[in-house]
Amino acid sequence: MKIPTELKHKPVVVCENYGNVDGRYAYQTDAQGLSLGLAQWNDRGKVDISAKVWRHTGEKWSRQSEELPLHRVLDLAILICRSAQYFRDSYRFPKLYDPENPRIDRVGLQGDAMTVEICTENEHIDEDVALLARVLAQDGELLGERFTTLAAILKEMGYGLDRGTQAPGEGV
Repeated sequence: MKIPTELKHKPVVVCENYGNVDGRYAYQTDAQGLSLGLAQWNDRGKVDISAKVWRHTGEKWSRQSEELPLHRVLDLAILICRSAQYFRDSYRFPKLYDPENPRIDRVGLQGDAMTVEICTENEHIDEDVALLARVLAQDGELLGERFTTLAAILKEMGYGLDRGTQAPGEGV
């Protein structure tokens, strides 16, 4: 199914067969495409790139399609990776997390840090943590394949596995 090009988001790079690879929803999803393109919120003279998940109801393109700035896509990837890493060892805690220390990590990003933590304000947090941990474990192969692919691509791009590695273009 071809991603529309006449809407406000202007696709530049597309994956038009995403419906076939959408994780456990493959071949049964309304998410039919992904694109990188010019953001729909662009003002004249200002250009932002966004990633978009294109949803299709079977009859038309859905208003529930999501568009995100690229840095947010990467921030979500960081959140997912840190969470998956945390829950690998969460069996050490009776509630699968430490209620006295719900912080998982502080990830330094441009002048501050993204705090990754268990949402203790959730009144059903113990049940929800158990559900999340179970699903992460069940989806281990599905997610692991994507983590491995992402790691290989990042390494190919010159982003080494150790934190000291400079990104391409970062000079001395």
